[in-house]
Amino acid sequence: MINYFRKRYALSERGSQDFVKAIIFNFLLNIALMLPAVLIFLFLEDYLRLLENANISANNGFWYYLIMGIAFMIITYIIAVMQYNSSFTAVYTESGNKRVALAEKLRQLPLAFFGEKNLSDLTATIMEDNTMLEGLFSHTVPQLYASAMSLTLVGVGLFFYQWQLALAMLWVVPVAWAVFLISKKAMNKGVLKHYHVKREVTESIQEGIESIQEIKAYNGEKAYLNNLSNKLRNYEKMLIRTELFTSSIINLSYTLLRLGLASVIISGAYLLSTGQIELIVYLIFLMVSASIYNPINDALNNFAALMILDVRINRMREMEEMPIQQGKTEYSVPNYDIEFKNVDFSYEEGKSVLSDVSFTAKQGEVTALVGPSGGGKTTATKLAARFWDINAGNITLGGEDISKIDPEALLKNYSIVFQDVLLFNASIADNIRIGKKDASDEEIKRVARLAQCEEFINRMPNGYDTLIGENGATLSGGERQRISIARAMLKDAPIVLLDEATASLDVENETKIQAGISELIKNKTVLIIAHRMRTVANAHKVIVLRDGKVSESGSPSELIAAGGEFANMLNRQKQ
Repeated sequence: MINYFRKRYALSERGSQDFVKAIIFNFLLNIALMLPAVLIFLFLEDYLRLLENANISANNGFWYYLIMGIAFMIITYIIAVMQYNSSFTAVYTESGNKRVALAEKLRQLPLAFFGEKNLSDLTATIMEDNTMLEGLFSHTVPQLYASAMSLTLVGVGLFFYQWQLALAMLWVVPVAWAVFLISKKAMNKGVLKHYHVKREVTESIQEGIESIQEIKAYNGEKAYLNNLSNKLRNYEKMLIRTELFTSSIINLSYTLLRLGLASVIISGAYLLSTGQIELIVYLIFLMVSASIYNPINDALNNFAALMILDVRINRMREMEEMPIQQGKTEYSVPNYDIEFKNVDFSYEEGKSVLSDVSFTAKQGEVTALVGPSGGGKTTATKLAARFWDINAGNITLGGEDISKIDPEALLKNYSIVFQDVLLFNASIADNIRIGKKDASDEEIKRVARLAQCEEFINRMPNGYDTLIGENGATLSGGERQRISIARAMLKDAPIVLLDEATASLDVENETKIQAGISELIKNKTVLIIAHRMRTVANAHKVIVLRDGKVSESGSPSELIAAGGEFANMLNRQKQ
């Protein structure tokens, strides 16, 4: 059973165990809440006997019922505490662990996964889906199982006690369940469509926030708002249709359940008038009828959420079952040469990005990747750091196949500066310190000077402690790039990947930073991407990539002398 629930609801083993406990304690609580009816039944039986015959005495006196009442209260309280811990505390613990587990899973996934997923979609899976499942597994799903169990147990007992009234009370349950099953397919379809329409609205809002600069620059506010308004109207219509259908099914089920009480009243009155049952039996069935449907009503309140339960679980299971990048965490290499051997790679099936690419970036040398846009330069540098796994061929670091090394262990040896800089909403010092978490203030200032950061840092109101906003919103593109270079210098790893590291800088600052970069790359394996030929003029080797293939390779002087593509690129820039 534990294994079934673990697979069915994508729970951990501990979460599945707690789920079973939640069902058991909810079942016991449902039974415990009927104990007052049992006590009233005993009391009425005694009282009615006294009314019928004044000469006899009651079986049980006042103190008996008082003690029984207190005992029932204590039992119900203990079970309620256990039910709360198993249904709420345990569920919230499982939800917290699930969020951490998903975050850990994301950390181990190849970047290809993030290329296929929208950011808002991932955020919704970790936060919104988890929150929804948190509510369902604390308030609805265990209670639904427990209700079925308690209803079956009580129903069987009532049938043995008085089958006509039991039938009058319980015939509505299978009918209401039949309505649920008949409408489930249509509900699933509508709720799933509503879910995707809602996600479209979320993604459109996020896209607008992220692209606000471009929208304003090209006078696209009206077009964007019209598009968003259309999506909101579509979402509103879909929401109304879904809510209307859901509420119709719920109200129909409520009505059917209410017919159970009416059936007991009418059939009980008939049986009482014909002398087939006693008044006490009639009264006890009326009391049970008033409370027996409550667990079912609670489940119906979350009817729509139950419909989308599988959708959210499947989204989470999809992420959990994604293949992760693994490998050994301990390794040593004689050198830090990076070698590509007949490497093939594609982001999507049938769309090749790199084809039969072979080259070696040696330690102590600068290897430059050049070529037209879309040739595969950035892809090659990311593959060298195992951001993706290749489709064919082999990439080695010091002779070790990087596909057999854990990505985090591998990246300890890499300092990376990409063209698209990512900074955090923290101080300048903290953003630089990412390169080395235990770095002293003096170390941070040293690399900041080498990266030509001091000039603009000194203008900041709080110097190195100045908060720079989300992704460095208060800084220029060149200032952000210089911080990323300082970060890479601080890490001081034996392998350096530079993707247009000086692209956002003017000529004067680029010249200054080249001195700092020279310090960064000394005696290291350097893989550099640049479109400015002056940036690669001092490279030891140049690899020209065109259409995902190596069209030329050699030293700058060799390639210039050959008069091929590299020479043509150099001549065009000079012109």
